Amino acid sequence: MKYIALKVSSLALLLLTLPSFLSAQSSVKTIEWETLRPEGEDFSVQMPKGSTAQSGKETYHKFELNTSTYVAQLPGGPVFAVVALSGIKSNPAMYSEMERLNSYVDAFKNLFPPKIRPKGAVAKLTLVGDKVLQGNPGREYRLTLRSSPPANTGALEPELLGTAHVFATRKRFYAVVFLNNKKDDEMQEQFLSSFLIPEKIQPSATVASQPPPEQVQRANSDGRDAPAAEATAAETPTTANAGEANDAPHSRKRGPISGGVLNGKALFLPQPEYPAAAKATGTAGTVVVRITIDEQGNVISAQAVSGPPALQLVSVNAALQAKFAATLLVGEPVQVIGVITYNFVRQ
Repeated sequence: MKYIALKVSSLALLLLTLPSFLSAQSSVKTIEWETLRPEGEDFSVQMPKGSTAQSGKETYHKFELNTSTYVAQLPGGPVFAVVALSGIKSNPAMYSEMERLNSYVDAFKNLFPPKIRPKGAVAKLTLVGDKVLQGNPGREYRLTLRSSPPANTGALEPELLGTAHVFATRKRFYAVVFLNNKKDDEMQEQFLSSFLIPEKIQPSATVASQPPPEQVQRANSDGRDAPAAEATAAETPTTANAGEANDAPHSRKRGPISGGVLNGKALFLPQPEYPAAAKATGTAGTVVVRITIDEQGNVISAQAVSGPPALQLVSVNAALQAKFAATLLVGEPVQVIGVITYNFVRQ
């Protein structure tokens, strides 16, 4: 009799916890995602459908900043946002790139909260560490968004906790933000890892101009070396050289472009095998794999950026076998960087 009562009690406990467990497992899968690529922006991100956009100008100290905020908020609190700022130009003579990034972060901290909670919201940023995305410097912050109590009631809206990834490119500053009033690592990682910006182009090394052969011979016959400055100033490009200079921009290899979520764009997308050990232990979830596609549509690199560790290797192996059509930019084939997601559902 005691055994039966214990069994019934265990079953009741299981039935009580099952709905919350299933809700946690399916939270990412029930969202209808779309790839957001706003016109005039250089980023792409996987955002829940129905996002809104606000653009305008804001004053920050002596700068006038161009601001764009893209927000999707689900019932119950989760907030997905991308904030784009521009207006603080690089000026090494006046301030360093890290000082420029700090100024943008300070502006974001003040300008972002009213977009989510218009009445007296305050943001607190706690630095987690440095980040780099496509060669662009950035940081990761823990972000807390707290509302000030109304004067009459003293009631507070629940605070939102989450993460902000910030990056500074040559032209813009981006903050990618996930906020919630409960912990949801899988949903947060799905969103943050899908954010893509162009690769930072490193300035090419300057090659010293060489004097024409006949000028070198003339200098040697005079018994002296021509100064480098004189040789450079005296050099006049020939017609052939001018043609080569005009052709140079067309022959220069373009950097990779961002493609967002690529599942629906594949010509061939094999599914990973569900590892027997992971299945036996009930391991499930979504794995996000960041890939690079070459000019011919082949996957040349793949790296798991989120998801259960036991499911990452098979996902990377499957992603490496995917095949895509070549992507053309201004008629030229280019490399593409994006993500593939794999959902492992417990049977």
